[in-house]
Amino acid sequence: MLNLTRRNFVGGAAATAAALGLAACGSSGSDSGSAAGSAAGADTVGASEDLISAAKEEGTLVVYGSCEEEYLAAATEHFQELYGIETQYQRLSTGEVQAKIEEENGNPSGDVWFGGTTDPYNMASSEGLLEVYEPANASHLIDEKFKSTNNDWYGIYKGILGFMYNKDELDRLQLDPPADWPDLKDEKYKDLVWMSNYNTSGTAKLVINTVIQKYGHDEGIQYLVDLDKNIAQYTKSGSGPSKSIGTGECIVGVGMLHDGIYQIVDKGYDNVGLVIPSSGASYEVGATAIFKGCQHENAAKLWVEYALSPECVNLAQENGSYQFLVIDNATQPEIATEYGLDPNNVMDYDFEDAKQNTEQYVADVMNALGGGDDRFQTE
Repeated sequence: MLNLTRRNFVGGAAATAAALGLAACGSSGSDSGSAAGSAAGADTVGASEDLISAAKEEGTLVVYGSCEEEYLAAATEHFQELYGIETQYQRLSTGEVQAKIEEENGNPSGDVWFGGTTDPYNMASSEGLLEVYEPANASHLIDEKFKSTNNDWYGIYKGILGFMYNKDELDRLQLDPPADWPDLKDEKYKDLVWMSNYNTSGTAKLVINTVIQKYGHDEGIQYLVDLDKNIAQYTKSGSGPSKSIGTGECIVGVGMLHDGIYQIVDKGYDNVGLVIPSSGASYEVGATAIFKGCQHENAAKLWVEYALSPECVNLAQENGSYQFLVIDNATQPEIATEYGLDPNNVMDYDFEDAKQNTEQYVADVMNALGGGDDRFQTE
Protein backbone atom coordinates (compact mmCIF):
# COMPACT_ATOMS: atom_id res chain seq x y z
CA MET A 1 0.00 0.00 0.00
CA LEU A 2 1.34 3.42 -0.96
CA ASN A 3 0.64 6.71 0.75
CA LEU A 4 0.70 9.13 -2.17
CA THR A 5 1.98 12.57 -1.22
CA ARG A 6 0.83 15.73 -2.99
CA ARG A 7 4.20 15.81 -4.73
CA ASN A 8 3.45 12.41 -6.33
CA PHE A 9 0.43 13.98 -7.99
CA VAL A 10 2.05 17.10 -9.43
CA GLY A 11 1.96 17.19 -13.20
CA GLY A 12 -1.49 15.80 -13.87
CA ALA A 13 -2.83 12.38 -14.66
CA ALA A 14 0.22 11.10 -16.56
CA ALA A 15 2.56 11.89 -13.68
CA THR A 16 0.01 10.43 -11.29
CA ALA A 17 -0.14 7.16 -13.18
CA ALA A 18 3.63 6.92 -13.10
CA ALA A 19 3.73 7.68 -9.39
CA LEU A 20 1.12 5.06 -8.62
CA GLY A 21 3.29 2.34 -10.09
CA LEU A 22 6.26 2.99 -7.84
CA ALA A 23 5.48 1.10 -4.65
CA ALA A 24 2.97 -0.73 -2.51
CA CYS A 25 3.38 -2.08 0.99
CA GLY A 26 2.73 -5.60 2.14
CA SER A 27 2.23 -8.51 -0.18
CA SER A 28 0.60 -7.25 -3.35
CA GLY A 29 0.54 -10.56 -5.21
CA SER A 30 -2.68 -12.31 -6.09
CA ASP A 31 -2.22 -14.91 -3.35
CA SER A 32 -2.41 -12.38 -0.52
CA GLY A 33 -5.79 -12.63 1.18
CA SER A 34 -6.87 -15.25 -1.38
CA ALA A 35 -9.17 -16.94 1.12
CA ALA A 36 -11.55 -14.00 0.84
CA GLY A 37 -14.30 -14.91 -1.56
CA SER A 38 -12.82 -18.34 -2.31
CA ALA A 39 -16.27 -19.83 -1.95
CA ALA A 40 -19.72 -18.32 -2.24
CA GLY A 41 -20.86 -16.97 1.12
CA ALA A 42 -17.39 -17.27 2.67
CA ASP A 43 -16.42 -13.63 2.24
CA THR A 44 -16.53 -11.71 5.53
CA VAL A 45 -17.52 -8.49 3.75
CA GLY A 46 -20.52 -10.13 2.10
CA ALA A 47 -19.40 -9.39 -1.46
CA SER A 48 -20.29 -11.78 -4.27
CA GLU A 49 -17.75 -14.23 -5.63
CA ASP A 50 -18.15 -12.77 -9.13
CA LEU A 51 -17.37 -9.24 -7.95
CA ILE A 52 -14.35 -10.40 -5.96
CA SER A 53 -12.95 -12.29 -8.96
CA ALA A 54 -13.45 -9.33 -11.30
CA ALA A 55 -11.84 -6.97 -8.79
CA LYS A 56 -8.83 -9.25 -8.34
CA GLU A 57 -8.34 -9.36 -12.10
CA GLU A 58 -8.00 -5.58 -12.10
CA GLY A 59 -5.46 -5.92 -9.28
CA THR A 60 -5.22 -2.27 -8.24
CA LEU A 61 -7.30 0.32 -6.39
CA VAL A 62 -6.57 4.02 -5.80
CA VAL A 63 -8.34 5.62 -2.82
CA TYR A 64 -8.67 9.34 -2.12
CA GLY A 65 -9.38 9.57 1.61
CA SER A 66 -10.82 12.54 3.48
CA CYS A 67 -10.99 10.93 6.92
CA GLU A 68 -7.94 11.10 9.15
CA GLU A 69 -4.88 9.35 7.79
CA GLU A 70 -4.52 6.78 10.60
CA TYR A 71 -7.96 5.35 9.81
CA LEU A 72 -7.45 5.70 6.07
CA ALA A 73 -4.18 3.77 6.21
CA ALA A 74 -5.72 1.01 8.33
CA ALA A 75 -8.76 0.67 6.07
CA THR A 76 -6.75 0.51 2.85
CA GLU A 77 -4.21 -1.90 4.31
CA HIS A 78 -6.95 -4.26 5.52
CA PHE A 79 -8.66 -4.20 2.11
CA GLN A 80 -5.37 -5.18 0.52
CA GLU A 81 -4.90 -7.96 3.07
CA LEU A 82 -8.40 -9.32 2.41
CA TYR A 83 -8.24 -9.40 -1.37
CA GLY A 84 -4.62 -9.12 -2.50
CA ILE A 85 -5.48 -6.01 -4.50
CA GLU A 86 -2.69 -3.42 -4.49
CA THR A 87 -4.34 -0.52 -2.68
CA GLN A 88 -2.86 2.95 -2.87
CA TYR A 89 -4.14 6.02 -1.07
CA GLN A 90 -3.77 9.76 -0.79
CA ARG A 91 -5.16 11.84 2.06
CA LEU A 92 -6.87 15.05 0.84
CA SER A 93 -9.57 17.30 2.27
CA THR A 94 -13.00 16.86 0.70
CA GLY A 95 -12.71 20.21 -1.03
CA GLU A 96 -9.40 19.18 -2.56
CA VAL A 97 -10.86 15.91 -3.82
CA GLN A 98 -13.84 17.73 -5.29
CA ALA A 99 -11.59 20.21 -7.09
CA LYS A 100 -9.36 17.41 -8.36
CA ILE A 101 -12.12 15.31 -9.90
CA GLU A 102 -13.74 18.43 -11.36
CA GLU A 103 -10.45 19.23 -13.09
CA GLU A 104 -10.06 15.66 -14.32
CA ASN A 105 -13.66 15.77 -15.62
CA GLY A 106 -14.57 12.11 -16.09
CA ASN A 107 -11.01 10.78 -16.36
CA PRO A 108 -10.11 10.48 -12.67
CA SER A 109 -6.70 9.38 -11.46
CA GLY A 110 -8.38 7.86 -8.40
CA ASP A 111 -11.06 5.18 -8.17
CA VAL A 112 -12.93 5.82 -4.93
CA TRP A 113 -13.51 8.51 -2.32
CA PHE A 114 -13.54 7.52 1.35
CA GLY A 115 -14.56 9.62 4.34
CA GLY A 116 -15.24 13.31 4.75
CA THR A 117 -18.52 15.16 4.96
CA THR A 118 -21.05 14.70 2.16
CA ASP A 119 -21.62 18.33 1.13
CA PRO A 120 -18.70 18.15 -1.38
CA TYR A 121 -19.88 14.66 -2.39
CA ASN A 122 -23.26 16.16 -3.22
CA MET A 123 -21.64 18.90 -5.24
CA ALA A 124 -19.70 16.27 -7.22
CA SER A 125 -22.89 14.22 -7.59
CA SER A 126 -24.79 17.17 -9.04
CA GLU A 127 -22.03 17.54 -11.65
CA GLY A 128 -22.27 13.88 -12.69
CA LEU A 129 -18.80 13.00 -11.38
CA LEU A 130 -19.80 10.05 -9.19
CA GLU A 131 -20.77 6.58 -10.44
CA VAL A 132 -24.20 5.16 -9.70
CA TYR A 133 -23.88 1.84 -7.85
CA GLU A 134 -26.30 0.00 -5.58
CA PRO A 135 -24.22 -2.10 -3.17
CA ALA A 136 -25.71 -5.11 -1.45
CA ASN A 137 -24.39 -3.84 1.90
CA ALA A 138 -26.44 -0.65 1.62
CA SER A 139 -29.19 -2.77 3.18
CA HIS A 140 -27.33 -2.30 6.48
CA LEU A 141 -27.69 1.49 6.54
CA ILE A 142 -29.77 2.50 9.56
CA ASP A 143 -31.73 5.11 7.57
CA GLU A 144 -32.31 6.05 3.93
CA LYS A 145 -31.04 9.56 4.67
CA PHE A 146 -27.53 8.14 4.90
CA LYS A 147 -27.30 7.63 1.14
CA SER A 148 -27.49 9.78 -1.95
CA THR A 149 -30.86 10.09 -3.64
CA ASN A 150 -28.89 9.43 -6.83
CA ASN A 151 -27.40 6.20 -5.40
CA ASP A 152 -23.89 7.48 -6.00
CA TRP A 153 -22.61 7.90 -2.43
CA TYR A 154 -23.26 5.98 0.81
CA GLY A 155 -22.77 7.00 4.41
CA ILE A 156 -20.40 5.23 6.76
CA TYR A 157 -20.39 7.48 9.83
CA LYS A 158 -22.01 10.47 11.52
CA GLY A 159 -19.92 13.17 13.17
CA ILE A 160 -21.09 15.94 15.50
CA LEU A 161 -20.10 19.56 14.74
CA GLY A 162 -19.21 21.77 17.68
CA PHE A 163 -16.51 23.78 19.43
CA MET A 164 -13.24 22.86 21.10
CA TYR A 165 -11.15 25.00 23.42
CA ASN A 166 -7.94 25.03 25.42
CA LYS A 167 -8.95 25.03 29.07
CA ASP A 168 -5.64 26.45 30.32
CA GLU A 169 -5.62 29.37 27.90
CA LEU A 170 -9.23 30.37 28.55
CA ASP A 171 -8.53 30.22 32.30
CA ARG A 172 -5.48 32.41 31.79
CA LEU A 173 -7.55 34.91 29.80
CA GLN A 174 -10.40 34.64 32.34
CA LEU A 175 -12.88 33.74 29.60
CA ASP A 176 -15.71 31.24 29.57
CA PRO A 177 -15.92 28.89 26.58
CA PRO A 178 -18.56 29.72 23.95
CA ALA A 179 -21.83 27.89 24.59
CA ASP A 180 -23.57 28.47 21.26
CA TRP A 181 -23.03 29.89 17.79
CA PRO A 182 -23.83 33.54 18.66
CA ASP A 183 -21.17 33.50 21.38
CA LEU A 184 -18.40 32.95 18.84
CA LYS A 185 -19.02 36.47 17.50
CA ASP A 186 -18.34 38.11 20.87
CA GLU A 187 -15.40 40.50 20.55
CA LYS A 188 -13.78 38.90 23.58
CA TYR A 189 -12.82 36.01 21.29
CA LYS A 190 -11.12 38.28 18.72
CA ASP A 191 -8.13 36.50 17.14
CA LEU A 192 -8.78 33.41 19.26
CA VAL A 193 -10.96 31.34 16.90
CA TRP A 194 -9.77 28.90 14.25
CA MET A 195 -11.98 27.35 11.61
CA SER A 196 -11.42 25.53 8.31
CA ASN A 197 -11.34 27.12 4.87
CA TYR A 198 -14.63 27.38 2.95
CA ASN A 199 -12.73 26.77 -0.31
CA THR A 200 -11.06 23.50 0.69
CA SER A 201 -12.89 21.92 3.62
CA GLY A 202 -16.11 19.94 3.74
CA THR A 203 -16.39 20.80 7.42
CA ALA A 204 -16.38 24.51 6.55
CA LYS A 205 -19.11 23.93 3.97
CA LEU A 206 -21.08 22.16 6.71
CA VAL A 207 -20.65 25.27 8.88
CA ILE A 208 -22.05 27.46 6.09
CA ASN A 209 -25.07 25.21 5.61
CA THR A 210 -25.61 24.93 9.35
CA VAL A 211 -25.80 28.68 10.03
CA ILE A 212 -27.91 29.35 6.92
CA GLN A 213 -30.35 26.63 7.96
CA LYS A 214 -30.42 28.03 11.50
CA TYR A 215 -30.73 31.73 10.69
CA GLY A 216 -31.78 32.00 7.03
CA HIS A 217 -29.65 32.95 4.03
CA ASP A 218 -29.00 36.64 4.59
CA GLU A 219 -28.61 36.42 8.36
CA GLY A 220 -26.45 33.32 8.01
CA ILE A 221 -24.09 35.05 5.57
CA GLN A 222 -23.92 38.09 7.84
CA TYR A 223 -23.18 35.80 10.80
CA LEU A 224 -20.12 34.41 8.98
CA VAL A 225 -18.98 37.92 8.06
CA ASP A 226 -19.24 38.94 11.73
CA LEU A 227 -17.53 35.72 12.86
CA ASP A 228 -14.66 36.40 10.45
CA LYS A 229 -13.61 39.34 12.63
CA ASN A 230 -12.68 36.86 15.36
CA ILE A 231 -11.00 34.25 13.13
CA ALA A 232 -7.23 34.04 13.53
CA GLN A 233 -6.70 31.26 11.00
CA TYR A 234 -8.58 29.22 8.40
CA THR A 235 -7.05 25.75 8.04
CA LYS A 236 -7.09 23.71 4.84
CA SER A 237 -8.69 20.65 6.46
CA GLY A 238 -11.60 20.43 8.87
CA SER A 239 -9.48 18.68 11.49
CA GLY A 240 -6.88 21.45 11.40
CA PRO A 241 -8.14 23.46 14.40
CA SER A 242 -8.36 20.38 16.64
CA LYS A 243 -4.69 19.56 16.05
CA SER A 244 -3.58 22.88 17.56
CA ILE A 245 -5.95 23.11 20.53
CA GLY A 246 -3.92 21.02 22.96
CA THR A 247 -0.72 22.97 22.32
CA GLY A 248 -2.51 26.28 22.88
CA GLU A 249 -1.69 27.61 19.42
CA CYS A 250 -5.43 27.52 18.79
CA ILE A 251 -7.55 28.58 21.75
CA VAL A 252 -11.09 28.10 20.36
CA GLY A 253 -11.73 25.87 17.35
CA VAL A 254 -14.79 25.02 15.28
CA GLY A 255 -14.85 21.46 13.98
CA MET A 256 -15.93 17.88 14.42
CA LEU A 257 -15.99 16.85 18.07
CA HIS A 258 -14.65 13.36 17.39
CA ASP A 259 -11.42 15.09 16.32
CA GLY A 260 -11.31 16.70 19.74
CA ILE A 261 -11.82 13.32 21.41
CA TYR A 262 -8.86 12.00 19.44
CA GLN A 263 -6.68 14.80 20.80
CA ILE A 264 -7.76 13.97 24.36
CA VAL A 265 -7.66 10.19 24.23
CA ASP A 266 -4.93 9.40 21.73
CA LYS A 267 -2.69 12.46 22.04
CA GLY A 268 -3.07 12.92 25.80
CA TYR A 269 -4.22 16.56 25.76
CA ASP A 270 -6.47 16.60 28.80
CA ASN A 271 -6.63 20.41 28.55
CA VAL A 272 -8.99 20.15 25.55
CA GLY A 273 -12.64 20.96 26.26
CA LEU A 274 -15.60 20.11 24.04
CA VAL A 275 -18.81 22.11 23.51
CA ILE A 276 -22.03 20.85 21.95
CA PRO A 277 -23.87 24.02 20.82
CA SER A 278 -26.79 24.64 23.16
CA SER A 279 -29.23 25.43 20.33
CA GLY A 280 -28.63 22.01 18.84
CA ALA A 281 -25.68 20.38 17.17
CA SER A 282 -25.28 19.99 13.45
CA TYR A 283 -23.69 16.87 11.99
CA GLU A 284 -21.84 15.51 9.03
CA VAL A 285 -22.34 12.21 7.25
CA GLY A 286 -19.01 10.74 6.20
CA ALA A 287 -19.35 8.79 2.98
CA THR A 288 -17.78 6.68 0.27
CA ALA A 289 -18.27 6.85 -3.51
CA ILE A 290 -16.92 5.69 -6.86
CA PHE A 291 -15.53 8.24 -9.30
CA LYS A 292 -17.26 8.11 -12.67
CA GLY A 293 -14.87 6.87 -15.36
CA CYS A 294 -12.47 5.29 -12.86
CA GLN A 295 -9.88 2.82 -14.15
CA HIS A 296 -10.67 -0.01 -11.73
CA GLU A 297 -14.45 -0.16 -11.60
CA ASN A 298 -14.86 -3.63 -10.11
CA ALA A 299 -12.25 -3.04 -7.43
CA ALA A 300 -14.05 0.23 -6.67
CA LYS A 301 -17.39 -1.57 -6.29
CA LEU A 302 -15.76 -4.11 -3.99
CA TRP A 303 -14.36 -1.23 -1.95
CA VAL A 304 -17.84 0.23 -1.46
CA GLU A 305 -19.14 -3.16 -0.25
CA TYR A 306 -16.16 -3.33 2.11
CA ALA A 307 -16.63 0.27 3.33
CA LEU A 308 -20.24 -0.56 4.26
CA SER A 309 -19.21 -3.56 6.35
CA PRO A 310 -17.89 -4.04 9.91
CA GLU A 311 -14.60 -5.24 8.37
CA CYS A 312 -13.94 -1.61 7.51
CA VAL A 313 -15.91 0.66 9.84
CA ASN A 314 -14.99 -1.18 13.03
CA LEU A 315 -11.39 -0.17 12.32
CA ALA A 316 -12.30 3.48 12.93
CA GLN A 317 -12.31 3.49 16.72
CA GLU A 318 -9.18 1.30 16.75
CA ASN A 319 -7.42 4.05 14.82
CA GLY A 320 -8.45 7.27 16.54
CA SER A 321 -11.73 7.95 14.71
CA TYR A 322 -14.70 8.11 17.06
CA GLN A 323 -17.62 8.98 14.81
CA PHE A 324 -20.99 7.27 15.25
CA LEU A 325 -21.45 4.52 12.67
CA VAL A 326 -24.56 4.42 10.45
CA ILE A 327 -24.38 0.69 9.68
CA ASP A 328 -26.63 -1.59 11.73
CA ASN A 329 -24.16 -4.48 12.13
CA ALA A 330 -21.21 -2.31 13.23
CA THR A 331 -19.93 -1.71 16.77
CA GLN A 332 -20.55 1.83 18.01
CA PRO A 333 -17.66 3.71 19.71
CA GLU A 334 -18.66 3.91 23.37
CA ILE A 335 -16.10 6.62 24.05
CA ALA A 336 -18.04 9.18 21.99
CA THR A 337 -21.05 8.73 24.27
CA GLU A 338 -18.80 8.99 27.33
CA TYR A 339 -17.84 12.49 26.18
CA GLY A 340 -21.48 13.55 25.93
CA LEU A 341 -22.04 13.14 22.20
CA ASP A 342 -25.49 11.92 21.19
CA PRO A 343 -26.12 10.99 17.54
CA ASN A 344 -29.84 11.61 17.95
CA ASN A 345 -29.66 15.02 19.67
CA VAL A 346 -28.98 16.98 16.50
CA MET A 347 -30.73 19.51 14.26
CA ASP A 348 -32.81 18.35 11.31
CA TYR A 349 -30.13 19.03 8.71
CA ASP A 350 -31.54 19.61 5.23
CA PHE A 351 -29.28 17.55 2.97
CA GLU A 352 -31.27 18.36 -0.15
CA ASP A 353 -30.87 22.10 0.36
CA ALA A 354 -27.15 21.55 0.93
CA LYS A 355 -26.94 19.44 -2.23
CA GLN A 356 -28.63 22.06 -4.38
CA ASN A 357 -27.08 25.21 -2.94
CA THR A 358 -23.69 24.63 -1.25
CA GLU A 359 -21.68 25.88 -4.23
CA GLN A 360 -23.73 29.09 -4.38
CA TYR A 361 -23.57 29.54 -0.60
CA VAL A 362 -19.76 29.29 -0.66
CA ALA A 363 -19.66 31.90 -3.42
CA ASP A 364 -22.02 34.14 -1.43
CA VAL A 365 -19.85 33.93 1.69
CA MET A 366 -16.62 34.62 -0.15
CA ASN A 367 -18.24 37.52 -2.00
CA ALA A 368 -19.48 38.97 1.29
CA LEU A 369 -15.92 38.68 2.61
CA GLY A 370 -14.63 40.62 -0.37
CA GLY A 371 -13.00 37.52 -1.82
CA GLY A 372 -11.14 36.77 1.39
CA ASP A 373 -7.65 37.75 2.52
CA ASP A 374 -4.40 35.80 2.72
CA ARG A 375 -5.87 33.53 5.40
CA PHE A 376 -7.82 31.85 2.60
CA GLN A 377 -4.81 31.20 0.39
CA THR A 378 -4.23 27.54 -0.46
CA GLU A 379 -1.16 25.68 -1.70
